Amino acid sequence: MNPFYKTLKQVSIFTQAGFPKLESLSDQLINLQESGVDFIEIGIPFSDPMADGPVIQHTSSIALENGMTLDLLFRQLTKVRDQITVPLVLMGYLNPVLQFGLGNFLGKCQELNIASLILPDLSYELYSARYAKVFQAYDVPLTFLITPATDDERVKKIATACRESFVYLVGQTSITGNGYLIDEAKQARYRELKALCGKTPLFLGFGIDSPQKRDQGFQECDGVIIGTAYLKSLAEGTSETFLENTIGLPTLIPPQKHR
Repeated sequence: MNPFYKTLKQVSIFTQAGFPKLESLSDQLINLQESGVDFIEIGIPFSDPMADGPVIQHTSSIALENGMTLDLLFRQLTKVRDQITVPLVLMGYLNPVLQFGLGNFLGKCQELNIASLILPDLSYELYSARYAKVFQAYDVPLTFLITPATDDERVKKIATACRESFVYLVGQTSITGNGYLIDEAKQARYRELKALCGKTPLFLGFGIDSPQKRDQGFQECDGVIIGTAYLKSLAEGTSETFLENTIGLPTLIPPQKHR
């Protein structure tokens, strides 16, 4: 059963492992769960996060300076895992995963019941040609990114590959944290993309920085993923207020959205 399939609109929060302090993650996971988030995306810090904007790059650098490593991340998750009931998603880049050892990495993910992985630099094509059998052997679903410009046939293939997780819609072709207007033309394309995804959930991310933008994302997608805005609030010490204002009341997904 797909843990990302719900009848209510969802909000996910991205946080960076090792930020602001090396041992911050456990408390953050508990706080995020208590705030009502539907699932949590955990960033694996990397020295060259090509898909990320200045804020996430900065938090990644701080996390690395603090001493965060994949091995430590897995140890931290092991200690707190029994207290977390919402799905956990790991987001990182392929190089650190391969350095850790793909089998070792996926084995740890399996042990920790990681609901999905997001590796922005692992394309659907490369995954299909080289890595699919390994991921399937460990039963760790992948989530792939699409944009409004992604070809329809490719969207269908990605939605099929993500049927046990979700498709991550980058609201516009940009890095994380860049604001943009979700106008009628974008909403129309999001609606088309949702139809192409069928029953695979579609979540909108990159640039969701306000309750208004969240509600706009709810119109055509199954939910939103918020990263940069949350990390800013964390750095400013206002994360509690941010979460209260952002999670909001759940909105029912009309049945036709999943036909």
